[in-house]
Amino acid sequence: MTTIKPAPPGHLPFDATFRATFRDLVLWRRDVRRFRRDPVPEELLDNLIELATHGPSVGLSQPWRFVKVKSPQRRQIVCESFAAANDDALREYEGTQRANYASLKLAGLKEAPVHLAVFADESTTTGSGLGRQTMPETLRYSVVAAVQTLWLAARAEGLGMGWVSILDPIAVTRALDVPADWTLVAYLDLGWPAEEHLDPELERHHWEARHYTGDLVFER
Repeated sequence: MTTIKPAPPGHLPFDATFRATFRDLVLWRRDVRRFRRDPVPEELLDNLIELATHGPSVGLSQPWRFVKVKSPQRRQIVCESFAAANDDALREYEGTQRANYASLKLAGLKEAPVHLAVFADESTTTGSGLGRQTMPETLRYSVVAAVQTLWLAARAEGLGMGWVSILDPIAVTRALDVPADWTLVAYLDLGWPAEEHLDPELERHHWEARHYTGDLVFER
């Protein structure tokens, strides 16, 4: 596992080139649904997870719990959950929007070589509850921050990642046989992308247009 060696104070190598590259990395972080079947080296996956654990967490609670889903039987349950939830979602739309939804590829579960479930340990005593008394949901937000860190790190290695939310979290949690006080935050598929696109798939297929900063920033 890679050991991180921080730069001395005042000597962080974040120059203009780095900042431009980081912006490119953020823009190229796409939700990938089309994967090649080539395996991802286990050491690379472990290094990415280790880096993700350096994300911020409320009270330094570190509530993330990563589950590598390798069992074909468990993966099949997840795929079946996605298929059922996707069918249910399709029934909520009508007309052109229904046809558009039906044409979208919304997961790469069958092709992706890596399935990774990320949970929040709701019962963790790490951090002694600091910062959670008034906003307990920050425990799960901390896991989301770790997922975003993982996403960027994976993209930097040339990997693609998708976040699959069209599934039954209770059924998936049960299938993975984890402690009862773990809450599923993200089910991820990872692998080498079969395609490279700068624009998000949902924008490319006219599901939704991107909102820009001027529409989203307010002053009070």
